[in-house]
Amino acid sequence: MEILETKKNDFTILALDGRLDTLSSASLDSKLKDLIAKNENKIIIDLTKLNFISSSGLRVLLTIAKNVKSGGKLALCSLQEHVKEVFDVAGFTMLFAIFSSQQEALDSIQ
Repeated sequence: MEILETKKNDFTILALDGRLDTLSSASLDSKLKDLIAKNENKIIIDLTKLNFISSSGLRVLLTIAKNVKSGGKLALCSLQEHVKEVFDVAGFTMLFAIFSSQQEALDSIQ
């Protein structure tokens, strides 16, 4: 999996490309922990190119949601239909702010 990092306003946008599974979840976990440690806790995770997510990937997202410090924000955007189904089954759509695009996420959580 590739992670492309960009900045917009006060937000760090991480675009994930590929599979978020047992093998790749450690790199995302490390990246997110580094951002939180640097107090860069306004994060949008763009899942446009994510074609698979496992329970390990879900666990990383849940852990980081709990660790975003006060004043921080976390949003997900652009979930592919098959990835959204996994979120629905796991009950994660109730736990995260999920938007249809990066721009919608930026506009909604400013």
